[in-house]
Order: sequence, then C-alpha cells, then structure tokens
Amino acid sequence: MDPDPIQTLRIEGIGSGGEGVGRLEDGRVVFVHRAAPGDEVRVELTRVKPRWARGRLVEVMEASPERRTPPCPFQSRCGSCPLEHLEYEAQLRAKRTMVVDALERIGGLETLPPVEVHPSPREFRYRNRVTFHLRRLRAGRVVAGFNELERPGRIVDVDGGCLLPEEPIARCWDELRELWGPRANRLPPGGSLRLTLRATSDGQVLLLVDGPGRKENPEGSQAPRSKVDLEAMKEGAAELVDRLPALAAVWWQDEVEGGPVLLAGVEPLEEQWLGESYSIRPGAFLQVNREGAEILHDLVLRELGAPRGRRVVDAYCGAGVYGRRMARHGGLAVGIEADPGAAAMARQRAPDGFTVLEGLVEDRLPEALPADLVVLNPPRTGVAPEVAEALAASAPQRIVYVSCDAATLARDLVRLGSRYAPTRIQLVDLFPQTAHVETVLTLDLRQETDSPARD
Repeated sequence: MDPDPIQTLRIEGIGSGGEGVGRLEDGRVVFVHRAAPGDEVRVELTRVKPRWARGRLVEVMEASPERRTPPCPFQSRCGSCPLEHLEYEAQLRAKRTMVVDALERIGGLETLPPVEVHPSPREFRYRNRVTFHLRRLRAGRVVAGFNELERPGRIVDVDGGCLLPEEPIARCWDELRELWGPRANRLPPGGSLRLTLRATSDGQVLLLVDGPGRKENPEGSQAPRSKVDLEAMKEGAAELVDRLPALAAVWWQDEVEGGPVLLAGVEPLEEQWLGESYSIRPGAFLQVNREGAEILHDLVLRELGAPRGRRVVDAYCGAGVYGRRMARHGGLAVGIEADPGAAAMARQRAPDGFTVLEGLVEDRLPEALPADLVVLNPPRTGVAPEVAEALAASAPQRIVYVSCDAATLARDLVRLGSRYAPTRIQLVDLFPQTAHVETVLTLDLRQETDSPARD
C-alpha cells in the first residue's frame, strides 16, 4: 500500500545530490531538499517508488544543530546551493561521508586510509566562472538566473546578490542586466540563452553567449529558418563592451555547429594561474575556485614527488598545470587533452620536457606509456575502460587520481583491479554550498605480498 502522503521523519544524513535522507516505517529511503542531519521534519511525499521516495519539506519540527539560516537571498527557491542551509563544518562532514560511502559500497574497499579534508579558503564569492540561463518570455519579460529547486524547468531570476560569483562577476552581472536593453536586445537573439561569465585574476570579465542566434517572431517563439544576423549581434555586443568597464570581450557560440565567434572586445585575455601565464579563450577549463585550486595543485604535486629523471603522464591535462610544473623541475612529462582549445593553451610557452598529445586519452595513452607517475584528472564521467586496462598492464609506480565524482572514481578503482592500493585520500572543497567535492586519491602499485582489495 502507498504510505500516507504526509510523513514525519528523522533526517539521518545527506545524499549524493545534497538532499536530506530519512526513512519511512517500511524502510524506504526518502530524499528531502533543504533538510539537515538530525532534523525532525514533516514532509509531503511527491514521488513514491518501491525502494525510495521524494518528499517536499513542509515544516522543520525540531531543528538540527547543524542547520543555519542561509545567507543567500535566493536560496529558498534556487537549486544551485543545496547545502547552504548547513553550517560549513557540517557540509564538510557530509562530503567526507559521501566519498567514503562510494569507495566502500561501489569500489568494494574494506580498509581505507584516513580521509583528510581541506576546506575552501572562501565559503562564498569563490567562483571565477558562472553560467546563467536567460529566457525571453511573453510580453517582453526576461528572466536570467539558475534553475528552480523543485521545478528545474523554471528559472529563478538572480542578480549580483547571489553569493557564488567572485566580486568582479557579480558587479558585471548587475551592470549587464541593467544595460542589455529591452528584451535583452543587445544580446544575441533566441528564446533561451546560456550566459557564461569568466573573470581573470585582474578582474576582467569574458562573456560567452550560447544560443541559436535566430530571430523571434512577435509572439516570442523562435522562427526556425531565420538567418543569423552576425552584424547586428556585433553591434549590440560592442555597445555592452563600451559601456561596461569590466567586460573585456563578448563571444557567441552557435548551439548546433561552429566554434565561438568574437563579437566585440579583446582576444584573448591573459590569465595568471598557479604560477603560469595563459591566454584565455571561451571553453578553456580552469578550476572555478581560484584559491581552492592552489590547495589542490599543491596536494597533487606533493603526491607526485620529485620528478627529476622520471616519466610523467598528465592525462585529461586541460591547460597542463601538472605536466608543465613537473617538466620545469626535471621530469619528462606528456599531457593528453581532447579539447583543441585546451590543448593549445597547454602548448603555450610550454617548458622543455613537456609535450602535448591532442585526442582522447583512451586513444593516445599507449603512446605516452610506460611512465613512472600518472595523473588522472577526468571529467565527471571518469575514465574509459581502455584507460584503466592500459594502466593496469603498464603498471606505473604511482597514480594520482583527481576526481570530481566519487561514484565514478570508485567504479574506476574496480576497473584498475587489485594491482593498486589506495594509500592516501584527500578531499578539497572546491564547491562550498553544493554537494560536489574534489577527491585526490593516491594509488601505489602493490607489492607481491600485499593482499588484494575485494573484487
């Protein structure tokens, strides 16, 4: 029988998506947004499945000591910060539990080294790159912000009062909203756009607009066969660059085909990043938390150790921050990167001893092996099976795996098999207020006498 739609629950923990986790009397797990471990809450069940359910928070009957009043004015509706109602130390505890649970439950690891947790230097105002969603509605209305918590198909209109962006982005976002004109007509046309603002270390901002660039009919719907008016888009972008002091460039990216097009401003922007100088273009990947990235960078380099005379592979290298540093200190380093723009950044002013292979890691890794040390820093989807197979066969002495998703990290440990033992686990909170965390897992080649992990 279906349970009563109104339930009283004790929240036991935080799920991987940031929801509070409680249980029905029959044992089914219930996921509840904005609930904190230790809360007693009344919820309305909105979706019920044989093994789990989702609920909407109706009332906090007894508040957990881990709960706080969220500082952000948009938090009640916005879905971007699911943990902001938790004290920061509680957020860190929840993330540690998420990673350990994934490694034990999915990775099958029975014995783990102690987990070290490194907090973000900034709890707020830490993102140097933010993507807002803009929609042009009927009657000339424009909303721009983030997806709504309980209704992700809707947009919460957000101004610079959002506490995630660095100050230069927050100020530029407020100014952009004031100056983009009626129906945001100084931006490229289209009913729905993605606006990504990236700030450099000296406060310049780059705007990338993703969208169709097609005109709309008077009712607001997109005219599917209208042509892109590039000159009109350049004119509107130039007005924005002229009137916004911090806005250094506006780019446009067609959502179907073609690379980004510079509409107005300078190309490229110079960025100082972890001791290296890069020319920044749209799509270039650098961590969103500038100060947290320094902690992550130092931890990875420490785990790699002295590089002199050793062969190093920096897989999924992006701009090549690890490979470049290893080469500067005497290593022979090879970076592998699939994105052409990122690969070009990695080659810029590259030191002797560092080369870049452009292409998928699973395709190019055999060329870079054998190696003494390997850095894996894949996207959220983790590594391809062929990568794990190649590493298990070539057996580098140490693998340092940098992961933004504990579940795929645990899966990839299974793919590597029993040849490697986890010797150090470090968490770096690059994403405060969210359920995401960066994990640095050090894997050392097992000695013959070591007992393998459980399959």
